[in-house]
Amino acid sequence: MNNRQLFLQHVAQTSDAPLALEIVRAEGMYMWDVNDKRYLDLIAGISVCNLGHCHPAVVKAIQEQSQKYMHLLVYGEFVQSPQVAYATRLTQHLPENLNCVYFTNSGAEAVEGAMKLAKRFTGRTEIACFNRSYHGSTQGALSILGDEYWRNAYRPLLPGIRRLTYNDFESLDTITSATAAVIAESVQAEGGVNVPQREWLHALRERCTATGALLILDEIQCGFGRNGSLWAFQQFDIVPDILLLGKALGGGMPMGAFISSREIMWSITHQPVLGHITTFGGHPVNCAAGLAAFEALLESDLISTVKEKEQLFLQQLKHPLIKAVRSLGLMIAVEFESFEVNKKVIDYCISKGVITDWFLFAAECMRIVPPLIITPEEIQQACEVILEGCSQSGKRSKEA
Repeated sequence: MNNRQLFLQHVAQTSDAPLALEIVRAEGMYMWDVNDKRYLDLIAGISVCNLGHCHPAVVKAIQEQSQKYMHLLVYGEFVQSPQVAYATRLTQHLPENLNCVYFTNSGAEAVEGAMKLAKRFTGRTEIACFNRSYHGSTQGALSILGDEYWRNAYRPLLPGIRRLTYNDFESLDTITSATAAVIAESVQAEGGVNVPQREWLHALRERCTATGALLILDEIQCGFGRNGSLWAFQQFDIVPDILLLGKALGGGMPMGAFISSREIMWSITHQPVLGHITTFGGHPVNCAAGLAAFEALLESDLISTVKEKEQLFLQQLKHPLIKAVRSLGLMIAVEFESFEVNKKVIDYCISKGVITDWFLFAAECMRIVPPLIITPEEIQQACEVILEGCSQSGKRSKEA
């Protein structure tokens, strides 16, 4: 049996039609398959590889740390230099109240930790979330996931969940003194790049403050410069009580984090002791990799180029089949009439060596979230292929 057959037989599948591309190498903006076909990556491992694949500084950090030590003991018991260094560096680039970091293995685990933290600190049990929001697939994260299609098969889920509508002012009235926390994506990703109204986000912050509910902002997909600022919430001039990070946090290695004030975070240290624990969270090799990626991002001018690159995509992505394009920085949704049309264009792009995808709650939209290192020439190349795909799809529809 070849690798593809072994993959289909022994690796658990999440759909009945996986792409099943056999990638043997990746570097920068590109991936190569077993036949040495090159692919331009427009999704960055779903917003993970902001600096591209196998950034030299990240690879070097992994090599060096793996020769010193790897797993030692459960998180929080030993002083591990990579954890300390990365937590310190992150908090130096965050608002003053976000000064205490809890590293996890993934974004979904960061969501779980933040929900527990909010309940523990406030003594309340209700969690408010938003329709069309995505926060992960674990039982707790699934409970606040914003689409019933994905939730229904796994009920019963957590009780005490209140669902609100993103960008709707009236929904905010349902946040009360019974609400432990409100969790929102700074930019709704899987909903097809829904950008919050500035005034609405301010009203959300004010309502949380007034009721004593903690505001949790999920920047798992949109953090680390993707929207044109280091953190997306900076563009809206608000500060959360808890910040969630993941994906690009590890520079390609698996990491998540929930970040809050030391006062709030201290509540999980007692009654009960070890109120939130993890074996591999904050793994020293992952922290070394994440810190190297973060330093490389800070030392570069990549974030300052994001808005210009966004405009290059917007200027070129014009075609009769394209109904709308929504974006904030290099998080872009290209909307078609239906998933069927979108899938045809996506399949064409992949056949021509351009990797793209769709959104969970907006299947009619093509996902474009490339590494921030993408060049104007590569944007031009990608857009040409996408537009060719649109034209080919349009021709096939007419012939049918």
